[in-house]
Order: sequence, then structure tokens, then C-alpha cells
Amino acid sequence: MDSILITGGAGFIGSHLAARLAQDGQRVVVVDNFDPYYDPALKRANILPLVYSPTASVVEADIRDEAEIERIVREYHVRRIVHLAAMSGVRYSIEHTPLYTAVNVGGTVNVLEAARKHGVELVLSASTSTSYGNVTPVPFQEDAPADRPLAAYAATKRAAELLAHTYTNLFGLNVTVLRFFNVYGPNGRPDMMPLRTLDAIVQGREITLFEGGRLQRDWTYVDDIVDGLVRALEKPLGYEILNLGYGHPYAMTEFVQIMEELTGRAALVRDVPGPASEPAITYADNRKARELIGFDPQVPLPEGLARTWAWYRRKHGL
Repeated sequence: MDSILITGGAGFIGSHLAARLAQDGQRVVVVDNFDPYYDPALKRANILPLVYSPTASVVEADIRDEAEIERIVREYHVRRIVHLAAMSGVRYSIEHTPLYTAVNVGGTVNVLEAARKHGVELVLSASTSTSYGNVTPVPFQEDAPADRPLAAYAATKRAAELLAHTYTNLFGLNVTVLRFFNVYGPNGRPDMMPLRTLDAIVQGREITLFEGGRLQRDWTYVDDIVDGLVRALEKPLGYEILNLGYGHPYAMTEFVQIMEELTGRAALVRDVPGPASEPAITYADNRKARELIGFDPQVPLPEGLARTWAWYRRKHGL
């Protein structure tokens, strides 16, 4: 039976996608190396339901292992790949450029190589809104040069995008690059702003806001991202770059204010200068994704944060 491979499938987005595809009756293969960038136990908990699913397999492997990735693609009869595995985190990348290069560039090449050797029909390759840097006019459009990355994370993801194009050009591989915009929701990564902010408010700790909270982010709820991925899986496009973002940036002060209203608690805010790695704004022009794959995000930030807070309360017994 043909399979869909999800690299990084035990992570935040990957586990949501794997659950959705398995529920839809798709044969899913999750590959993850359970990297300790954040607690691997959280990732194992994410995929626990898949362990008992008759249509899912979980394989512990590293995308830097070329032979193992090729074996998985061959033995599981993989026909479509959602490549989510990566070293994430902008600020962590500042001091770990060799690691990010090995995983985000070298690992992506291994996935692309296995795909082209074994006739994979379509690769979805996850990228990032931070590719646009700080000089792209807003809202961000996919044809912007995106050639001034602010940190190694963005630079390595952009390099992976360009390498994907060569595989389309040389081998006819269908690769759709999906630039995610500030994804959040239940089971989110503990190092990301939404859960760190919730933890701080609930525990009465300080929240650090850069530049007085004036930085703006285009928050996109995880269910909308998963819906976009599912739609993209049905649409080989040759080589395309698509923005998957809600299309409405919020200042961080607004973000915190919504959380204060949800929790009924005041945030303790510390204002600090923004690091050189942080763009002033992320803002998706999602018209191309709407046109080509029918992307149609439904969850605005206030509703998405309300859902996230409800999940957080259940998890922590609040």
C-alpha cells in the first residue's frame, strides 16, 4: 500500500497532520529523531495515538542519515512526502549555524534524493515566513527576492527552497514549498511565544517583549495549516512557493492583551530592545495559496487563542 511520509511527524505540526491523515484513512509513515531541542517526551506523547493506529507507522530516524531515509521511502512505498523535519527556532540558530546547515540543508537534500530515486509524486517542503527578512514590502508575496535572511534558521530554510527548485528543474520532481506564518495552537512547542506567554501569565512570571511590543506577527492556527497541507497534497504544481498564513498581523501588545482577557490575569511585561535576528513584521499575502490549492484559513487569532487556552486549562487541570 502506498504511503505518505511525514518527516518531523512527532512535532507540533507534524503530529496534527499525521492524526488528520490517519483519521482520513491514509497510510502514514512518521519519521522523527526526537531531537532534545525541547523535551522529547512531549513529541512521544504527541504521537501516542498513532502507535495504535492500523494505518500509521512510527520510525525513529534522522534525516541526516541518507541511507536510512532512502530505505524508508523504498520499503514503505512512499508516494508523497511532507517534509517538516528541521532545526527550528530563530534565536537558537544564532550560535548553532553548522547544526542548522546540516539538518535543514543536508537533511532536505537527502529527502529530495530519496524522492527522485524512488518516483515520489510530490514533496511538500515546509519553510518559514522569516525567509522574507526585514526589507520585503508587506504583505509578503512569494516572488520577493527573500535574499537578506536575518539568522541561520531563515538562511538554511531559504537554501533548502532553492535546492528544491533544482530537483524540479533537473529531475521533474514536484515540490511545493510552504512558508508557514507563526503557527500556534494545542500541543504547540514550549519554546514558542504562545505557550511561553501562557506559562508566564499563569505562573506570575515576567514576559519579555521586544521593542515595547511593537513587533507584529501573522499568527496562523494549526488547524488552518493542516488544512492547507492536506489541500496541497492533492495538487502537484511542479515547483511553487506558497504562503500559508492567516493574513492579519497583530502587534505583540495586542497578542498579550488577548491572553490577559482570556486568563483574567495581568501580564508582567519587561521591555527590551529587539535582537538583530527578529523581523519587525510577518504578514502573509495568501492569495496565491487561495488560488492554487484553495487555502482558506478560518480561525482568527482571538478564537485560536481561546481554543489554545481551553486546551491549556485541560492539560494543567486549571
